Amino acid sequence: MGDNRVLKIVDKLCSEGSLSEISFGRHFEKHFNRPMPSIDELKEIMHLLRSVIFPGYFGSPDLTASSQTFYVGATLDTVEKKLNEQILRGFCFFCEDEECKECSHKSDGLAGKFIEQLPRIRHLLSTDAVAAYQGDPAAKGESETVFCYPSIRALVNHRTAHELYKLGVPLIPRIISEMAHSETGIDIHPGAQIGERFFMDHGTGIVVGETTIIGRNVRLYQGVTLGAKSFPLDKDGHPVKGVPRHPIVEDDVIIYAGATILGRITIGKGSTIGGNVWLTESVPAGSKITQHQ
Repeated sequence: MGDNRVLKIVDKLCSEGSLSEISFGRHFEKHFNRPMPSIDELKEIMHLLRSVIFPGYFGSPDLTASSQTFYVGATLDTVEKKLNEQILRGFCFFCEDEECKECSHKSDGLAGKFIEQLPRIRHLLSTDAVAAYQGDPAAKGESETVFCYPSIRALVNHRTAHELYKLGVPLIPRIISEMAHSETGIDIHPGAQIGERFFMDHGTGIVVGETTIIGRNVRLYQGVTLGAKSFPLDKDGHPVKGVPRHPIVEDDVIIYAGATILGRITIGKGSTIGGNVWLTESVPAGSKITQHQ
């Protein structure tokens, strides 16, 4: 390709008119002097967090009991610094102030507050690993589920993203969730609330919406959707944000492959939902719902 032809293409791609055609261009123009969040840095942060939450499984395979304290402490220090920068960039991404004066104030200390939640996150993930072992007869132990299962991989990202979401961090939680979606085929919005001992068997194609609430000891199989039935619109015809619109799944529920459960309905405690069921109404505790009722 000739130099002149390349220069013409570059000019078209970088011209003001081209960039302003869609909203991403306006964002890009606004951020010329503000570094945007880095997906590579966030991937590194998640790698480091996995090595802290499950030391020896991820990160250094040669970790010993005597070196663990030093490794975890040094790694958390690195995570906090890296995460603090990405959180700041997340706030700046949506900031309308050209000088971005308030973003440092808004982001200050949030990485540290997240780090404080890591013991609880690890507890939840440990219960998830136990649930995976107990829920799958093919599993040889909890350690195998930590190493191999997409459910655990996705939940490390989700439980991380959910804590950042609760802290009011913009954009970064969604990026972390979408990393897991790309890696596992499991799509969980960071706003979804998920109790302990959660297991997604096989996992591929599972979708869990933003306002979903899932209790303890729940098991989902591949292809399950916990979604919204409809989207309330404002006076301008745009979807209203943050309205509860996804299911509540109570404790001890099993939902089999391909089931689609839509709207702000409740699946009562101890219920079993069969494969490929389409459900838009609440069911009481102990229900057994199949296609052939």
